[in-house]
Amino acid sequence: MLQSKLPNVGINIFSRISKLANEHQAINLGQGFPDYNMNPQLAQYVNEAMQKGFNQYLPMEGYLPLRNAIADKVNKAYGCNVQPTTNITITPGGTYAIYCAITAVIQTGDEVIVFEPAYDSYIPNIELNGGKVVPIKLEHPTYAINWEQVAAAVNTRTKLIIINTPHNPSGSILSAHDMQQLDKIIAGKDIYIISDEVYEHLIFDDHVHESVLRYPRLASRAFVCFSFGKLFDCTGWKIGYCIAPEILSAELRKIHQYNCFSVNSAMQAGIAHFMQHNNTYTQINIELQKKRDLLRQLIKDNTPFKLLPGKGTYFELYSYAHFSQLTEIEMVHALIKNCGVAAIPVSAFYSHAPVDNKVIRLCFAKKEETLQEAAQRLKGCESILK
Repeated sequence: MLQSKLPNVGINIFSRISKLANEHQAINLGQGFPDYNMNPQLAQYVNEAMQKGFNQYLPMEGYLPLRNAIADKVNKAYGCNVQPTTNITITPGGTYAIYCAITAVIQTGDEVIVFEPAYDSYIPNIELNGGKVVPIKLEHPTYAINWEQVAAAVNTRTKLIIINTPHNPSGSILSAHDMQQLDKIIAGKDIYIISDEVYEHLIFDDHVHESVLRYPRLASRAFVCFSFGKLFDCTGWKIGYCIAPEILSAELRKIHQYNCFSVNSAMQAGIAHFMQHNNTYTQINIELQKKRDLLRQLIKDNTPFKLLPGKGTYFELYSYAHFSQLTEIEMVHALIKNCGVAAIPVSAFYSHAPVDNKVIRLCFAKKEETLQEAAQRLKGCESILK
């Protein structure tokens, strides 16, 4: 008889909510993907790459001109000099990079500190590798890290700490103070870091992204994971990269070469060309902040939901504790079935203990008309959501 390695894992919340949304023809503000087109010049460059013959395997570690472009971007953004040949690996998405990083360092019995609510891939990946999850709850409603709790949780079995900034689902960001606290905690210890920074450029209100790459001692122990899908509005391409010291990159590549080996060639070539001539990633936050601000105003004007303000990502959190006692999953189902709008319950991002703060997550990476139609559908729904 087959013994499942993940006996408690089923179809994830995003698939379930999207299916329910389709059944009820609801506007899907749950799953994090744009409903507008990506930059047409990037699509053109990928098409040209196909026509030029970029249709066969590229080197396992990735197309060198693309890695060169990444190194240049990282140097300009974070003042960090990385070597394209030894420190950068192109991967089929940021989630895949995180999986390879976890697999590279975690062995049976190793402990991994994870901050909840957490992106849903972390914990299954840890468990697949025989690791033990040590969950620490972020402080609601600010979703800040309590570093005293982190220090108390660290012991000789702690092998890895996973951080995520800007944070999915809350939109909170880590500050320079947070990075300094993390540096103090791991100093002199055999602890690695995975820094999930897939929303690095989706940060608003003139806040600064505190990448681990800004901090040499942290960077020397870290796998830092990024996503072109989030950067260039092409989430379905599933292409990203990981930056790590040479010794960590070598271990990650051992996993990568036997899982994927080589990432989509034409997309690598097209993105490399695009990055040489177009730095739109430095402006993407401007347009997204307009969408975020529009959603904030629409929700405020048309619904009873209260904003829990974030500083980055595709997402905003909204509380309803002041007007309804529905659980989060009940609220999400009611929104889909009765109002025609899909959201995600933040409780789905906790795994080890039931949490019901009465908070939902909405995605604002949508056309203006999509956000406006969603607000119209939510208008007057308060009476049926109690």
